[in-house]
This record gives sequence, C-alpha cells and structure tokens, in this order.
Amino acid sequence: MSAPGRPAVPAAVAAGGVVGAEARWLLGLVGPPAPWTTLLINVTGCLLMGVLMVLVTERFRAHPLVRPALGVGVLGGYTTFSTYAVDVAAPAFGSPGSLALMVGTPVLAVAATALGGTLTRALAGGGAR
Repeated sequence: MSAPGRPAVPAAVAAGGVVGAEARWLLGLVGPPAPWTTLLINVTGCLLMGVLMVLVTERFRAHPLVRPALGVGVLGGYTTFSTYAVDVAAPAFGSPGSLALMVGTPVLAVAATALGGTLTRALAGGGAR
C-alpha cells in the first residue's frame, strides 16, 4: 500500500512486476525442468535482491521509486516461492530429492541474498552515497 499522495508507487510496482513475471516465464521456457527452474529463479532473485538493497541503501542516492519498482516489482514478480511450495508439496512424501529441495531452497535463498550483499559491498568499495 502506498502513502497518500504517492500513486506512482503502485504503478511502479505493477510495471516492475510485469517485467519480473515475464523474465520468470521466459526462463521457464529455456531453463532446466521444474522444479530446478524454480530453484534457479528463487536463488538468483535473492542474490539480486542482496545486490539491489546494498546499492540503493548504501551506495547510491536512489530515486524513491527504485526500491518499489525493482525490489517489490521486478524481483517480487521474478521470484516465485509459491511455485516452490507447489513443486515440493506433491512429491514431498515420495521422493528423497523433494526433501532436499524443500529444505535447500530457503537455505540457498538466504545465503544468496547475503552473498549478493557481501559481494556488492566488496566490489563497490568506497564510501556510501
């Protein structure tokens, strides 16, 4: 929800969401079979979220719409933890790999976010803003 007088925020989130969802759909067409595409999408999306948050909060004076457009919109539309839940729910009781995927996805996602932030800090160097 946006603050009063900020109608551009939902528009930025919506526009970014279209871009992220389309990128996810395209990767689904060319990527590995499910559920591995879902894992790839969620881990890369989290890595990019770590990069984005360091850049817009520590390194650059970003426009107020950058975080909602790129973070909530593009990366929120790109990542798909609901599909992850569906991917692991059906085979969870019959496949040993499903348990690894169920536990590994959130672990890898958090690690990727931390790695993205850490690498960005190291590569961007210097002072903030």
